[in-house]
Amino acid sequence: MIFIKLFWTFIKIGTFGFGGGYAMLSMIQEEVVTRNGWMTNQEFTDLIAISQMTPGPIGINTSTYAGYNALANLGYPQLVCILGALMTTIALCLPSFIMISVISYFFIKFRSNRFFSHAMLGIRPLSVSLIALAALSLVSEESFIDYVSVILFAGALVLSVKYKLHPLLILSGAAVLGLIIY
Repeated sequence: MIFIKLFWTFIKIGTFGFGGGYAMLSMIQEEVVTRNGWMTNQEFTDLIAISQMTPGPIGINTSTYAGYNALANLGYPQLVCILGALMTTIALCLPSFIMISVISYFFIKFRSNRFFSHAMLGIRPLSVSLIALAALSLVSEESFIDYVSVILFAGALVLSVKYKLHPLLILSGAAVLGLIIY
C-alpha cells in the first residue's frame, strides 16, 4: 500500500510541479512531511542539503532520497528502500517523459506543415527574448550594471563564437578572472 501511495504522490508532483526542482521542494515537503508524516521536518531539511550537494537536478535528487527515507523510517529493509527510491524517481520523471514524447511525436509529424513552420519561426525569437528578459531582470534588481561582468561576457562570447573555444575552457578562464578581479 505504501508503494502505491508513494508512486501516486510523486507522479502528482511530477505532473503539477512547474518551475523546476526548487519549485517542487515545497510540494514534496507538503506531501512527505506534513500530509503523510513519512519524515520529520529536520530530516527533510537534511535531505535538501544532501540533494544540493549531489550532482543532478535537486527535484529528482530530493524525490529519490525521500522515497528511500520514507521506507527506511517505516522499518523496511535496505533493498526495499532502494526500490522505493527508484520508484519515486521514476514517478517524478514519468509525466515529463510522457509530455516530451507526445510533443516530439507531433513536432516530427507536423514539422513540414507550413503553418507549423511559420509558428516555430515566431517562437524562436520569443524564446531568445524571454531568456534575455530574465537576464535583464537580474541586472535591474541590482540597480546597477557591473561593467566588468559585461566585458567578461563579451569576451566569452567572442571566444565561443569566433574562436570556437570549448565552453569548459571559457568557464574555467572566467572563474580565474573572477577570482583575480573581484
